[in-house]
Amino acid sequence: MKLRLGIPKGSLQDATVQLFARAGFNIYTSTRSYFPAIDDPEIECMLIRAQEMARYVADGVLDAGLTGQDWIAEHDAQRPSPDGPSSVVPVADLVYAKQSFGKVRWVLAVPEESPFRTPQDLEGKTVATELVRATESYFRRLGVS
Repeated sequence: MKLRLGIPKGSLQDATVQLFARAGFNIYTSTRSYFPAIDDPEIECMLIRAQEMARYVADGVLDAGLTGQDWIAEHDAQRPSPDGPSSVVPVADLVYAKQSFGKVRWVLAVPEESPFRTPQDLEGKTVATELVRATESYFRRLGVS
């Protein structure tokens, strides 16, 4: 039985292929296919958007996939019971990125001259984010609407 592995499509695709190359695996991608070839007969790769990787793993379409902790948090925040166990489990912390090898941090930011200084100051305001459910969960934990 082959390992079904999700490779992030998009901005992290090249960095992921390079990461695997440093580990001794060659992945061959094509713009015409979502199924890159790899030089290990026991691995089957599939290109998936990093934002969707946790769902594909949780649903059993993939055995494992590479994605960010942010997308795992977003996936977990949309589960029926956010307090229950996660349906995906991180097994390795790989530090790599599309442009650098530093870890990425998500922050709550406002303009320097803004009167808002704490998350509580944003009560009733609108927040722009890519991680909608994780952000809602964050503010819900703080008791901020």
